[in-house]
Amino acid sequence: MGYKVPIGISNKHLHLSEQDLAALFGEGYKLTSYKPLVQPGQYAAHEQVDVIGPKGSFKNMRVIGPTRPQTQVEFSLTDARVLGIDPPVRESGKLEGSPGVKLVGPKGEVELKSGVIVALRHIHLSPEQAKEAGVQDKDLVDVKTYGKRPLIFEDVLIRSGEPHFREFHIDTDEANAAGIANNDEAEIIRKKN
Repeated sequence: MGYKVPIGISNKHLHLSEQDLAALFGEGYKLTSYKPLVQPGQYAAHEQVDVIGPKGSFKNMRVIGPTRPQTQVEFSLTDARVLGIDPPVRESGKLEGSPGVKLVGPKGEVELKSGVIVALRHIHLSPEQAKEAGVQDKDLVDVKTYGKRPLIFEDVLIRSGEPHFREFHIDTDEANAAGIANNDEAEIIRKKN
């Protein structure tokens, strides 16, 4: 296959629903962009919230905009241990049966019943990029990294469609294990299905 993809390392962050944004920041509040992300239309927001679990907490966790239909909190497995929770490793948006946490903003609090996941490693590709790579949405592939500790990541999910753009998303645990940094290159080496 040999298709190269830049790496994007995902630190802990959250996506808020309109309802939870209003509860945390006030009625009618709108997120403000701190910096655009590679994925079209997405941005790291200025807004941050505190996240509290049964055993620990994280202060000033970054919100990613725009808002979504459902609030989703994404951690690495190491982060989850700090909080004392055991979230599933899942594709974004698959939140049923996941644990919750407490969110604290400047104007209020939200007690999530569910919504915390460890994001399944995945590659974003536009339809044209997926065609170039010889893959399609929902395919699973193996990806090789070339950092200080080269690794092959198996069962990487392809997410293709509009508005996706070429980027291999892994979390901080995975990046540290491979000794890689943002914008390093990875390579799709085989398709699984």
